[in-house]
Parts: sequence; structure tokens; C-alpha cells
Amino acid sequence: MPSTADTDSRVLYETPAAAVARLVLNRAESRNAQDTHLLYDLNDAFDRAAADDAVRVIILAANGPHFSSGHDLRETGHLENWKAHRRVGTYCGMSCGGAEPTLTREKELFQGLCERWAAIPKPTIAAVQGKCISGGLMLVWPCDLVVAADDAQFQDNTLEMGVGGVEYFAHPYELGARKAKELLFTSDWLSAAEAMRLGMVNHVVPRAELESATLKLAERIAKKSPMALKLAKEAVNGALNAQGRKIAMDNAFHLHQLAHSHNMQVHGMPVDPAFFQPGPLKKP
Repeated sequence: MPSTADTDSRVLYETPAAAVARLVLNRAESRNAQDTHLLYDLNDAFDRAAADDAVRVIILAANGPHFSSGHDLRETGHLENWKAHRRVGTYCGMSCGGAEPTLTREKELFQGLCERWAAIPKPTIAAVQGKCISGGLMLVWPCDLVVAADDAQFQDNTLEMGVGGVEYFAHPYELGARKAKELLFTSDWLSAAEAMRLGMVNHVVPRAELESATLKLAERIAKKSPMALKLAKEAVNGALNAQGRKIAMDNAFHLHQLAHSHNMQVHGMPVDPAFFQPGPLKKP
């Protein structure tokens, strides 16, 4: 039986098999929407698994019908919530004025944490079911492998919010340039089968087999040398960075911040309020 943290926790920590840790998003009632607290709890869980020498492979999964509905748009007191946690970046405090507090918080939470997770020196596998929307992609994309249920659907609908894409802008690397543009321009859904065809997903399995198939893959990888796994991961990540991935993502992140600043000037809020009105492409 897996060992599990408090079931009331936002993120559960399980050990479903020898050398495998499974981190489980546990806000099913909100479709695993990501507020500040959940992201820091997830970071703590990743840190725990990364520091445990008995763990060789880390699975990221989610309870409920959907993997993640993205950022929790109902969260209030963002900056105060952010202050309550041990921050891992070296950014300014919250006394900064203008656009800097928002930029600083998002650089820590949405770009900084994703980069930390992508660099963990152990293989990581995302197990995705149901909807995975915008910020949900930022949990999947830092993982090394992706196993999707056949009902999984992926979407970045940030253009509906008057923003040019999520903060961890891996779209061209995950989908190719033209498909990335189509996904962003239309806010359409990407099926699990199409995501696998494009190379964003490694395997598509029946929904009922998602947990077992992901665990089977993790156990197979966990038999390999931890040092060899680490070196292979760093080699592939290094190849992506040599292609300019980090520079390109930094550029996209700053354009994202420009969109927030523009919306504040035009609408008095960081996103276009039209997103919150009923419509065919609005919130599901």
C-alpha cells in the first residue's frame, strides 16, 4: 500500500512502489486549480522526492476528473499569500511599486518553480486525465515524460484573457511553431492522440489504466542507474538550452508581463474582463 500524507493536504505524497514517489494534486473540488499555496506545497513535495536517495522516479498525478483547470482565478490576497511562504528565488520584496510586485510573484511562482522542477536530477512523469488548461500545462511541461488518458484534452486559453500565452512558454518546443500558434490563436482543445502525434505526450492509455500504466513505466525506469538517468536528463535538457530555450522563454515571460501592464492601463485589472463573460470560448 502507498504511504500517503494527510488526505486533507493540497498535495499528497505517496510511495506506490519501490524507488517511486507519486505527488498527487488534491483539490479535486476546484478541478485542481492552482493557488499560491498549492504551488508551494507541490514544490515542497518535489523537494522531498528529489532529496530522498531511495526515490529514483517521480510521478505527478491528480485526483478527480480533471488534471488541472489552471491558475485559481478565485484566489484573493495573492501578494499576502505569497509572503506567507519560503520563497526560493532571489527577487525583490513586496514593497516594490508599479508592475514589479506582479512581475516578481509570477517570476517566482510560474517561471521559477517550473524551471526548478524541470531541472530535478531524477526522471519525472506526468499522468494526465481530463482537462488540462493553461496553468495546467505548466505542471505537465516541466516533466520529462507524459502519459495521458484517452480522455485528456489540453488547452491554453490565455489569449481569451488578453495575454499572449502562459508564463512558462514552452509551446514551440512541445508542439512546433505552427501548431503552437494555432493552439494560442484559436484557444482550441488539443486531444491526447494529437498531442502524442506532435510529440508532447509519450503514451495514451485508457482512462482506467492511467495509474497502472504510469507506474509500470516508472518502475521500468527506476531499475536504471540513478547516475546514468541524471546524466541522460541533463544532456537532453542541455541540448534544448543550447537551442536558446531559456532565452526564448524569458522573452515570452516578459511579453506576458507587458500584457498584464497593458490590461491594467486599459481595463484596471491584469486580464481582459471580457474573459469572465459567458461565451463559447470562455471558461469551461
